[in-house]
This record gives sequence, C-alpha cells and structure tokens, in this order.
Amino acid sequence: MSHSPTITLHPIMPSLSDNNRLSLFSGSANLPLAQEVARYLGMDVGPMIRKKFADGELYIQIQESIRGCDVYLIQPCCHPVNDHLMELLIMVDACRRASARQITAVIPYYAYGRADRKTAGRESITAKLVANLITEAGAHRVLAMDLHSAQIQGYFDIPFDHVYGSPVLLDYLASKQLEDLVVVSPDVGGVARARAFAKKLNGAPLAIIDKRRQAHNVAEVLNLIGDVQGKTAVLVDDMIDTAGTILEGARLLREHGARQVYACATHAVFSGPAISRLSSGMLEEVIVTNTIPVPEEHRFEQLTVISVANLIGEAIWRIHEDTSVSSMFR
Repeated sequence: MSHSPTITLHPIMPSLSDNNRLSLFSGSANLPLAQEVARYLGMDVGPMIRKKFADGELYIQIQESIRGCDVYLIQPCCHPVNDHLMELLIMVDACRRASARQITAVIPYYAYGRADRKTAGRESITAKLVANLITEAGAHRVLAMDLHSAQIQGYFDIPFDHVYGSPVLLDYLASKQLEDLVVVSPDVGGVARARAFAKKLNGAPLAIIDKRRQAHNVAEVLNLIGDVQGKTAVLVDDMIDTAGTILEGARLLREHGARQVYACATHAVFSGPAISRLSSGMLEEVIVTNTIPVPEEHRFEQLTVISVANLIGEAIWRIHEDTSVSSMFR
C-alpha cells in the first residue's frame, strides 16, 4: 500500500524573547508526555510544587517567575478524572495570579465530553460545564486532541485549537502494509471520523456498525452496513473505555467474514473489564496513543502505544508563533 506523509513537523528551537517567553508546565496526569513535548520544543518542563492535604485538597505553586510569559499547561483529565480536572483548574488560577501574559490549557484528553447534549430530561451537559470551569479559572486558550464530539469547541468563548491523533495512527498502519483494508465505524456517531480516516488510507472502503446503547457503558450491536468479507477491518474510535463496543464490533466483523480485525483509538481510557476484553483474541492488534498514560498492569501482548508528543509540541510552537495549526493536517 502506497503511503504519503499525513503531517509535516518542524522541530525548531524556539527563539524566546524577554517579552514573549514560552513556559511549559505539567500536572501529575501525564508527566512523561509533557517531558516528550518539552524535548521536542528544546526546553524543560517548569518546576512546580504539587501537594495534597490530608482531606484531599490540592495545593499548587509555580516555582519560577512567569510574569509576562505565554504559559502552556499540559494535563489530560484522565483517571482519577475529578482530581486531574481540579488540578488543571488550580494550575490555571495560579498562573493567572502570577501575571502570565497568556495561559493555554493543553488537554490531550478532555473529560466529561460524552455528555455533550441532553438525551433525556433532567440531565447535565457536563461538556459545557467543564468548558465554563476552564474559562472562569482564567484560561485564555485551549488546545485539545480528538474531542468526543467536535461541537464541544463551540462551548468555549475563548480560542480553541482542536488537533487529531490520526496522523500517527495512520503512519503506523501504513508501515504495516496491510492489504484489502476496510475502515469500520463502531457506531453511526463516528462515521465522519471513520470516513476521514478511510480517505487518508488511499480511499479505503467504509463499513458502519449499527449499535444501540441500552445503558452507559453497555452496548448492543445489531447490524453491519458494508462488506468486510475476506478483508482486514480497522475499527476506528476516539476512545476505548470498557471496550464493550470494540469487542462486540470485532465479534460481528468476524461473523461477517473479516480476515483480520485491528482497533485504533486515540484515548486509552481502559476502565473495568477493558483489558480482558481487548486481550481475548478477537483483535490482531489494539493501537492507541499516549494522551492517557498506560500503566504496566494495563499492557498486553496485542497493545501498541504511539506517542503524540511531537504533534502536541508542533501545535504549541505554531500557537506561540501565531501560525496556522489546521495546516498541520492538510
């Protein structure tokens, strides 16, 4: 399978002036990713004290002057979600009170994004609530990767840059030189994501799984739209949580004659029974990125973790230099 690069990165050492310095800090959610981003930018992660009081309250103190700086705070809101979200808000507030010129919340994984609209009475739209919290804390801009739904960008009244993990996933798949590919959306809501993915894979055909969810984290697969007979199927989603959708989807694809089944997702949430389901033998390989850290106890033979640090680093560099971020993905 022929392959052309999906993105061009330019690792350039930033020329930081006294009036427009770039500072990078990391919360506790994914320090290794932040360190990789810092290496790409040719700098260090800034020093910060993080403490937790006996009752669970968090304390944050920035350990260097950031007056007049452009500050980037890297913090995916992964498990434990509420602690990491609160830590992000406190970091933003600390930087605002330290007279940072501009504060950008870099959120590789945006929590509470699944509740992006009301589907029943008396529900909260938590995706909008989190947007309000981040804005009110004092962030001037947000950089996030692979939102659960793109409409979440509209919940913010501050600039929002949305980047995608698909380039690194596509590059990895291309390196495997798989033949007779068909890209599969695990539900109707993910069709746009899967179609864009298929287009980048030399216009691979698209299949859709018709799924009805009876409860949160419980999926019932009903039908397959498209032909996967004798093909290598690639399931594409934004996240893998309990892996129920992926497992049932893989089983359905096997029943319809798929020769091999791969799963690709940006965010490895991996809750509850996810590991046992993903390692059950239904999937040749599970390909995810490191937006969320994957601990050793969650790793298994079929798992491949690919870094998005260069993508995030390039986006930060372009924001800092006031150049186009969207052109990275054209």
